[in-house]
Amino acid sequence: MPLLALRGLSVFPNMLLNFDVERAISTGALEAASSGERKIFLLAQKDISKESPSQRDLHSIGTICLIKQVLKIPGGGMKVLVEGSCRARLISISEEKKYYIAEALAIPEKILMRKSVKIEAMMRKSIGLFDTYAAISSNVSKETILGMFAISDPGRLSDFIIQNIYTKPENKQRILNTIDPVRRLEITNDILVEETEIITIERQIDSKLRAKLESNHRDHVLREQIRVIQSELGDGYTDDSAESQKYRMEIARLKLDDEIEMKIFREVDKLERQTFGSSESSVIRNYLDTLLELPWNKKTKERINIEKARKILDNDHFGLDKVKERIIEFLAVRQLSPHIKGAIICLVGPPGVGKTSIGISVARALNRKLARLSLGGVHDEAEIRGHRKTYIGSMPGRIISSLKSAGSSNPLMLLDEIDKLGHDHRGDPASALLEALDPEQNKAFRDNYLEIPYDLSEVMFITTANTTETIPRPLLDRMEVIELTSYTDNEKLAIAKRHLIPKQRKKHGLKGAELKFSDAALKEIISSYTKESGVRIMERSIAAVCRKAAAKIASHTASSIYLTPDMLDEFLGVRKFKSESVSEGAEVGIANGLAWTTTGGSVLDVEVNVLLGTGKLELTGNLGDVMKESAQAAISYIRSRALILGIQPDFYTTHDIHIHFPEGAIPKDGPSAGITICIAAISALNGAPVRMDIAMTGEITLRGRILKIGGLKEKTMAALRAGIKTVIIPSENEPDLDEIDQTVRNQLTFITAENIDEILDIALDFSAIKMGAEQNSAQSSIDEHMPIREDMPLTIAKAHIRQ
Repeated sequence: MPLLALRGLSVFPNMLLNFDVERAISTGALEAASSGERKIFLLAQKDISKESPSQRDLHSIGTICLIKQVLKIPGGGMKVLVEGSCRARLISISEEKKYYIAEALAIPEKILMRKSVKIEAMMRKSIGLFDTYAAISSNVSKETILGMFAISDPGRLSDFIIQNIYTKPENKQRILNTIDPVRRLEITNDILVEETEIITIERQIDSKLRAKLESNHRDHVLREQIRVIQSELGDGYTDDSAESQKYRMEIARLKLDDEIEMKIFREVDKLERQTFGSSESSVIRNYLDTLLELPWNKKTKERINIEKARKILDNDHFGLDKVKERIIEFLAVRQLSPHIKGAIICLVGPPGVGKTSIGISVARALNRKLARLSLGGVHDEAEIRGHRKTYIGSMPGRIISSLKSAGSSNPLMLLDEIDKLGHDHRGDPASALLEALDPEQNKAFRDNYLEIPYDLSEVMFITTANTTETIPRPLLDRMEVIELTSYTDNEKLAIAKRHLIPKQRKKHGLKGAELKFSDAALKEIISSYTKESGVRIMERSIAAVCRKAAAKIASHTASSIYLTPDMLDEFLGVRKFKSESVSEGAEVGIANGLAWTTTGGSVLDVEVNVLLGTGKLELTGNLGDVMKESAQAAISYIRSRALILGIQPDFYTTHDIHIHFPEGAIPKDGPSAGITICIAAISALNGAPVRMDIAMTGEITLRGRILKIGGLKEKTMAALRAGIKTVIIPSENEPDLDEIDQTVRNQLTFITAENIDEILDIALDFSAIKMGAEQNSAQSSIDEHMPIREDMPLTIAKAHIRQ
């Protein structure tokens, strides 16, 4: 007959079983049996995971069943109801197209002609055990129990009981394999005892679990009641809940100072007294979580290898020797004295010279985590020190937040654009930084949100600024200022070749052989397409060349490009800047000054015209107040020395003087153009031309003294680019010549002076003065009987002698 293999099921004679069939081999057997005598042999599998079992995978004893009902299930499969007829032993199986055919030997049920007392006792015992099982399991219906009392045969009773209890498939197959009814009943009793004991233990476990849950609920209710009572009484209450215990363990693990630990524990106590769902509890949790996320005792191991640090700094940046030297000094001191506090360095320089990038390189050289804060536009003190935690949405300040992000208590903290801090009615963030940047105070920095001191003494602070003029003096006093001056053209060339070109080639997917730059092309880019102290615009220009080259290579119009100066118009367009140059020879009323700007140095022409008038002084060229005052001081000096300088003494009443600075759209200010204005005015008044190969810079006083100026490095580089041969500087700036690039120093002649009288013979060509009244009205008015003074310039004294 057809064979159907069961998985996890067993069918007993005289019993009904309802089950689902899904396997194709099983549905095929059902269809074959249904079309015939409706008999089928049901046999249990040994391994239920087998999809296509062989004879070895099947038990030897099964049940011949009669199919009562078959229903097809939507989506495939069948639902079948069968009734067991008798046990049967499997002899062999053969495979048809869709199902198995089994040859089985029917095993008739052994009938007892007379029941002994022992068998009767065993049957009663089985009925009693089954009744107990039904009472505690609650899975047996009353009809099943009543049906059991109607059975008088021990074998059938055993099959009935085992069919209606929950036990392992192995136990059911064991009963099915046992032919002797008495032995079968004995095994059934053993299984009933075991299953009853298992259910009893399960009930005990359920009771304990239910009691525990009820106890927890009861504790929760009581705890809430106690909290309400304590709230009414105003007393404190401590509850060792799981959340509180977790917080306490994490706080104890941090090993904080006693004062800090006690403060945090008080917050945990406060959290325990909060009612469930209160807004205050969420505030306290956020506060505790923030405290626990801070790197209280986490530090990165600092690299003290000076040579390796120097190598990293040299690889990342060209030049910037003063900054590198200061970092190496800091490392050397750390090596000799590991307990020294963190340094506070302020890098000041024009945009694009590498202030921020060198801070990042220093962090890498020291093996410290980097915490970067951009302070540009910050105008609220709470941005630095945080908000009080009582406010909704409060959070720590930027310093503490950066430490949390860095995950280290000794990072390098880069405070970018510190000179652009603002302040308004909400406070002054620069004042809030005073505590953080003071080595004597930052060991106990107090953030408004934390309300407990945090040690910032291990943090190395590096700040950047474009100028120190907008930094408050108390804040500037706490920092060691290192000035980063403009790059020379040679330095820009080296930076482009070593850093910018490889970076942009890689960014644009170009190989070294596909795009090459000639030195002449790079120099032309520097002089004609950029006008800056740093290299940002130059990098953008190189990026533009790379884009053009990539387009040509991708379109197969060129396989490689070697950029030369005559190709720049095609790649970068027309030249944006014209190289500064001065005219040769000498001119009257024009002098070359030197100016410092945020993009570097430049040559600043001063033009003076003397016109008939009433003594007015006209100043044009978008000048600031300081520069106007310098012009007034220069005119006052000339008036006091008019006769000595060969100028008509009453020129300030009979002539108007117009002083003009070209490029009037550009604002100009500062005192360093004082001697330039003075020389140009003297030239215009007495007719002595000014040498055009000379440039000068210095502040002038009413007595003619020349005072110290700044930006000497940038000014001298501008002079060299413009073709100047000689530069006049104040004597007080003579030590600054050591800071000037050697290329500039070797190609320029420097003259130092303390008084403007010392440079008259150098800057002015008195020999070119026409002695006639027609050519020089100022010279003709000089009193021919005026005695020659010792401080009179030599050329003027000779002119008097000739007169």
